[in-house]
Amino acid sequence: MAKQPMLKFVSLERSMPTKRDADQRNQDFHEIYAEFASAKAAEQSSRCSQCGVPYCQNHCPLHNNIPDWLKLTAEGRLQEAYELSQATNTFPEICGRICPQDRLCEGNCVIEQSGHGTVTIGAVEKYLTDTAWENGWVLPIQPKVEREESVGIIGAGPGGLAAADVLRRQGVQVTIYDRYDRAGGLLTYGIPGFKLEKDVVLKRIAQLEDAGVKFVLNCNVGEDISFQAIQGQHDSVLIATGVYNSRDFQAPGSGAEGVVRAIDYLTASNRKSFGDDVPEFESGELNAEGKRVVVVGGGDTAMDCVRTAIRQGAKSVKCLYRRDKANMPGSQREVQNAEEEGVEFVWLSAPKAFVGDTVESVLVQKMRLGKPDASGRQSPELIEGADYTEDADLVVAALGFTPEDLPTLWGEEALEVTRWGTIKADFRTHETSISGVFAVGDIVRGASLVVWAIKDGRDAAENILDHLNNATAQAAE
Repeated sequence: MAKQPMLKFVSLERSMPTKRDADQRNQDFHEIYAEFASAKAAEQSSRCSQCGVPYCQNHCPLHNNIPDWLKLTAEGRLQEAYELSQATNTFPEICGRICPQDRLCEGNCVIEQSGHGTVTIGAVEKYLTDTAWENGWVLPIQPKVEREESVGIIGAGPGGLAAADVLRRQGVQVTIYDRYDRAGGLLTYGIPGFKLEKDVVLKRIAQLEDAGVKFVLNCNVGEDISFQAIQGQHDSVLIATGVYNSRDFQAPGSGAEGVVRAIDYLTASNRKSFGDDVPEFESGELNAEGKRVVVVGGGDTAMDCVRTAIRQGAKSVKCLYRRDKANMPGSQREVQNAEEEGVEFVWLSAPKAFVGDTVESVLVQKMRLGKPDASGRQSPELIEGADYTEDADLVVAALGFTPEDLPTLWGEEALEVTRWGTIKADFRTHETSISGVFAVGDIVRGASLVVWAIKDGRDAAENILDHLNNATAQAAE
């Protein structure tokens, strides 16, 4: 049995603690936590059955070698375990925090399937990489040879950053263009800090900057610089913009004050955590404090919104979803977390109308599940005469995201898109209809997981390298 850490108690006798007292308490807590985390990581890793068919690895989009780095962790060989975990994952500390492991690796763990509770793979992955940062095992990116070719990446989210990492390690010159004032995309502004601490993201961005990756921020492609100009400045281009068009309510009163988009609400909260001046937050427009909050949606974004509202001091938080709990697209673990924190879920419910110029309530229509639709999920059907009113001071629409019309915004009609507006890209090479232009992540897949964006970014970078090598070979002939 793993040795349990000895708890240390800090005296709280002084009514006015000094900074030195606070620093000492922080240090003591860190030591206790580190010892506890180490013991738990060893305990959980040793539970891995090392099964012949690694279902956890097979269900990880990155196909991380999970059983082997769990074994190394159990043996106390932490640096080797970290090096193995990061060999296939650009940001293991991020995936350890935000991947829906209950749907991926942990949900397919043999021990979980046998009813004994999964190995907590995500927590071990987080522990390994946090330990690696603390001990200096995360090495700077130092290309052995610098290449003349350059790649322009549009979008500084997980897909673009993952591609930049791979390309810089091979000596390619990389410039990333992004519309926001900080890099990271949804890692920075979309995901709340209680799930993904922002210093974790900023460390990776700093690592890329130190490696020579150039960031051009506050840059809207199509306005501040043309897509054609980016093409002209680089030997290849990668599009990794993500999807940011929010689906809106199609109901009377949806334009009322107090009815807001999830992306705006979460961005304001994250900006506030950076210490930014956020007028919409200060005015209360994007602040849930003291309000009756209703969030509409059943995905991970909706869970981020309800849990953020709880932390902002909302009077009450309810989540309306038109299907039942079993049919939610988001992580069941996130739903459980939200329920434990005081969120009330109202299943089989959808907004019919919003009351008040400044929203006062939501007219809710009750639903039932009918026959399966094309996706195999049961379609929600309206129950006539079962409407009721839900009081609300703030309503957040978390209905999902759709792509922007990039060919029109960028004046590039040669860039082919699907009927859903996502960019058409070869599923093997990630190359688009324009030679030398590649695309990855949500702008190709539609709204998806961070881990898939990382996978796409890494794979696309390898194909971009092939493209550059072929171009060099042809030029030499």
